[in-house]
Amino acid sequence: MQVTFDFDSRPALLDRIQQQLIARFGRIVRPAEKRRDPVWTLVQGVIGARSKTAISNASTDRLLADCRSWEAVAALEAEKLTDYLANQTFPDLSAGRLKDCLSEIIRRCGAVDLSHLESMSTAEAMGWLESLPGVARKISAGVVSNSTLSRKALVIDTHHRRVVQRIGLVPPKADTTRAFDILMPVLPPDWSAADIDEHHLLIKRLGQTHCRPSRPNCAACPVRDDCETGRGS
Repeated sequence: MQVTFDFDSRPALLDRIQQQLIARFGRIVRPAEKRRDPVWTLVQGVIGARSKTAISNASTDRLLADCRSWEAVAALEAEKLTDYLANQTFPDLSAGRLKDCLSEIIRRCGAVDLSHLESMSTAEAMGWLESLPGVARKISAGVVSNSTLSRKALVIDTHHRRVVQRIGLVPPKADTTRAFDILMPVLPPDWSAADIDEHHLLIKRLGQTHCRPSRPNCAACPVRDDCETGRGS
């Protein structure tokens, strides 16, 4: 599959896909009460590898409720932290990454505090986050866009990347960072941070329901006419 859409046509294509997905799935808007502070969002992202969102949310809430502070979470012994994260897909890995990440924030900031991100540009904030252990582009974009920061940053998970690769918007072997760098400049210029967030949630829904990893249901896909893979199926 080759990427054939020219730069100028992609904003209109993405806007058309957005409307097609809204028509199929309805609006998927993140309510204000679902936007947590940046530290909570970071923790949820760091422990969330291959885990369902609801499980990671519950684990994050339990950690904070029981330990009372993120500094106390960072101070937990590795075995105890792993026990807290037993429901995650990779509890040992998640515990190690979280402990390293929180400890590094404490080393730099004196406490687990990300309030300084508010004064940074979105690119600067994402760069700072990605310098932390265990934090790559998906997590940094999630922290700045899904938290109370509410910045313009497109979250790209495995579902999202698979869909845009099959559509032909990014190369087949593009990783999350490259996909982000390709797509951000061609998002419709009038899209707000909320529009970009909804776009991710809609594309994710498409990946979960139609554009599955194996045996995608192209015949029923609402964006088939705009998809290089779908048109060829």
